[in-house]
Amino acid sequence: MSVQVRGRPDPLLFGAVVALCLGGLVVIYSASSVAALETYGDAAYFLKRQLVWVGLGGVGLAAASRIHYRTWRRLVPWLLLLSVASLGAVLIPGVGVLVNGARRWVDLGPVTVQPVEGAKLALVLYLAHFLAGRGPVLRDPWRGLAPPLLVLGLLGGLVMRQPDMGSAVVLGTITLSLLFAAGVRARHLGAVLATGGLLALWLALSEPYRRDRLLAFLDPWRDPQGIGFHVVQSLIAIGSGGIWGVGIGRSTQKFFYLPERHTDFVFSILAEELGLVGVAGLVALYFLLLLRIRRLALYAPDRYGALLATGVGSWIASQVVLNIGAVSGALPVVGVPLPYLSFGGSSLFALLVACGICLNLSRYVRELARTEKAPDRGWAA
Repeated sequence: MSVQVRGRPDPLLFGAVVALCLGGLVVIYSASSVAALETYGDAAYFLKRQLVWVGLGGVGLAAASRIHYRTWRRLVPWLLLLSVASLGAVLIPGVGVLVNGARRWVDLGPVTVQPVEGAKLALVLYLAHFLAGRGPVLRDPWRGLAPPLLVLGLLGGLVMRQPDMGSAVVLGTITLSLLFAAGVRARHLGAVLATGGLLALWLALSEPYRRDRLLAFLDPWRDPQGIGFHVVQSLIAIGSGGIWGVGIGRSTQKFFYLPERHTDFVFSILAEELGLVGVAGLVALYFLLLLRIRRLALYAPDRYGALLATGVGSWIASQVVLNIGAVSGALPVVGVPLPYLSFGGSSLFALLVACGICLNLSRYVRELARTEKAPDRGWAA
């Protein structure tokens, strides 16, 4: 199918991402200022680092928005190779940085990067490229289903060696979403889902700290000073916010009560300071962003563009659900950052590049008449 006339990038999609990034800077400063002053003597230490990554990510977004979205298909083999190499390098002592028992970062001097965030983008690009070009072959489990599962197994296996089960779950969710959108047979998808669920349960129970997280999810108040500490402190923060919140900068939980307050648990500080109203605003921004990405999937000029938008949408949606679900006690804690809001340069940079790709795709979206019915693609295919 030929590409349509180029138009303007989607302003609502861009606006939602900008609002999330700006809101993230405010919450990160509020959540981290006490710990930053105590540790580094500079209350704005983490804010300054995040500002640098916002700038770098903004450059990445601007560049990606100017590259035709089909160009990324030629880069897929190199991006996959780079992802596998960097995920493998993380596991090498002296190359990978060990923090709290996990080896997830590579030290590049002034900054540390987390290769798994780039691997998520590479997986989206690979799956969209592979699935868009297969058509009826996707109904063959060996030629249509096995290659994506092998790539997922390779990336997921390296990620679990770090270990980082939260990112492995996100990689699996992206893969399942794209297989579903591409039209893989339901019984094949069901078998993959059942096998993946059993594997995830075995992995959760095979390590004591992951087993503790599962037990804390079932009853965090049973051991509020031990395995349930994170969830209990998070629930206290969320509950303290009430409807209107205690006010920006007035969080009590950031005074060393709540761990990971500006990274994985930044939502809890936001809920404490801005209350239910602030939470509703944040959820509305994510809802707007995902609606605009869904529009790209529905009206993309070709199957590759539709699957690309589906992959980015499932990536963002899965992390939002996993993060907010974990900090509110609705899901086990898996350590996944909140997109565009949590402190962390690698995640922010990869997501901003993904946003740039979506903005470029939005320039070619077909403009249907108001009375024309949207194509029946489910989410994308």
